[in-house]
Amino acid sequence: MKILLITVAGLSERFSKSLGKDCLKCIYYKNDFKESLLYQMLYKTDKFDKYVIVGGYKFDELKETVKNQLSDIIDKIILVKNNYYTEYGSGYSLYAGLKEIQNLNYDELIFAEGDLFVDNESFIKIYNHKNNVITCGKEPILANKAVAFYYDLDYHVHYIYDTNHKALQINEPFLGIFNSGQMWKFTNSERLKYLTSNLSDELWQGTNLNLIQEYFGNLEKNEYDIITFNKWINCNTISDFEKTAQ
Repeated sequence: MKILLITVAGLSERFSKSLGKDCLKCIYYKNDFKESLLYQMLYKTDKFDKYVIVGGYKFDELKETVKNQLSDIIDKIILVKNNYYTEYGSGYSLYAGLKEIQNLNYDELIFAEGDLFVDNESFIKIYNHKNNVITCGKEPILANKAVAFYYDLDYHVHYIYDTNHKALQINEPFLGIFNSGQMWKFTNSERLKYLTSNLSDELWQGTNLNLIQEYFGNLEKNEYDIITFNKWINCNTISDFEKTAQ
């Protein structure tokens, strides 16, 4: 069983401000719902067995959209509500989704943040890949907007970020640094289920990178691969979204 998990619970504050009205950005479109980030992510391929969508902000609107706009795959969709989307960080949305499928017998899971646009070719490459996958973009690594990761001298992966968007810091020698693509593939479901059950509440209530770091941080170089997106847009504002059509 192959699962796609998407988290869309956030408040979309920067997007709403740029648009001039409150909006759940994953379902925003101008002319047709097929333009929306959620639709584009869900329909990259029809080969997933389950789609887990974790919402929170404007959840009733999301639920209605799923019912009306995604009827052809609704039997595959598991819609989960994060009741703590205003209290905890992004990690809790990931936890809510993983907890919901804890008893399913799945082989692979791709996790994507719900405000991303990525090109089809790169997505299919991730889907078909047999190993764990970390993704990166080609954009400059800027402390005020990027989540980054680097190799230490043993090719172990470390994620770095600054919630205050001021500066990134690495306190050890490193072999490479990358702009994170905020999408990952997990091919060891037992490891993922173990972490879902055993990470502390404090870690789950923080950023989703806590789980990512725990899963990927101790893997050897042959246990994961990096895939670079040909086109990658993190849609923080309406101007970002408009680039998806270019």
